Amino acid sequence: MNRFHGGDWAEFQRESGFLPLDFSANISPLGLPAGVKEAVLASLDSADRYPDPRCTELCTALSAHYGIPAEAIVCGNGAADLIFRLVFLLKPKKALVPVPTFTEYEHALSLSGCCIGHVFCREEDDFSLPEAVLGAVTPETDLVFLCNPNNPTGRLIPADLLARILHRCEETDIVLVTDECFMGFPEEAEKRSLLGRLSACPHLVILRAFTKLYAMPGLRLGMALCGSTDLAEQLRSFGQPWPVSVPAQAASLAALQDNNYVNRVRAFLKEERPFLQKELSELGLRVIPGEANFFLFFTEKKQLAAKLREKGILIRDCSDFPGLCPGWYRIAVRTREENLLLLRALKEVLHGS
Repeated sequence: MNRFHGGDWAEFQRESGFLPLDFSANISPLGLPAGVKEAVLASLDSADRYPDPRCTELCTALSAHYGIPAEAIVCGNGAADLIFRLVFLLKPKKALVPVPTFTEYEHALSLSGCCIGHVFCREEDDFSLPEAVLGAVTPETDLVFLCNPNNPTGRLIPADLLARILHRCEETDIVLVTDECFMGFPEEAEKRSLLGRLSACPHLVILRAFTKLYAMPGLRLGMALCGSTDLAEQLRSFGQPWPVSVPAQAASLAALQDNNYVNRVRAFLKEERPFLQKELSELGLRVIPGEANFFLFFTEKKQLAAKLREKGILIRDCSDFPGLCPGWYRIAVRTREENLLLLRALKEVLHGS
């Protein structure tokens, strides 16, 4: 399986000697909050000690933030760490994964020897999750992965369909993992999350991360919010001894205290996302109307990512996602100035002007 993801600025810098304009990684366009940066610098005074292996202070703060017991929260080295931990803990024989979606679910399942079933989201439906997913959740299924909003499509799962999937999993003792790492970006995120159902659903695990929303991918902090404290304790013991560094724990605590940052991000995207979608469509691109901080689009133009790379711009070639063919690309929503630079480069590549 292709292990390529977006955000490979380091390889570009080694080749070219300068940093690219990176649209390939779906990071908050407002950048790292000032309070988070200050907390990271201050934490270096404690870098000569091992980090708290249970992230006790952070889990207490997350408990207050999400309204769930601290014992039900497991912190890890990003959400990807927790995906692999979950799979190797549960050892599922059969799992269900919609496609296209984040490829690390399938990678972890493949390494564990699991049989993977797919539900295909169709282009003609703008890659929305089909009702057929309900029929695919059978008593033989051990584990279901859902990404909401989905990466790379940006689509949210309809609330009614999500509730029925959850009910089906709970009544048949199937573990449902919903990856909500992009849930902070939609305006009405709280209404679309399964967080409110967590306490009544012991087979539910919700993944969240600070990576995207707070623009801190280099600090690596993800969390598993578990409907069962027993499952959380098993998951906690199934990872490396010190999964979250001192700076990452300090950064996450500071992010939780910044009450205005998320609102600022959502307000920014409310203005910039429609602008970018309109401009991309006017360039003749087939744009999927996502609800996160990125867009998936299609073009017949060959080697688009390579041509933009020559101009110092990185976008995500999505041809390695199961369920997508060559010609599909993903871009993050960035600042107006940066978006205009991308649009100008796209116009030059697509139309030679």
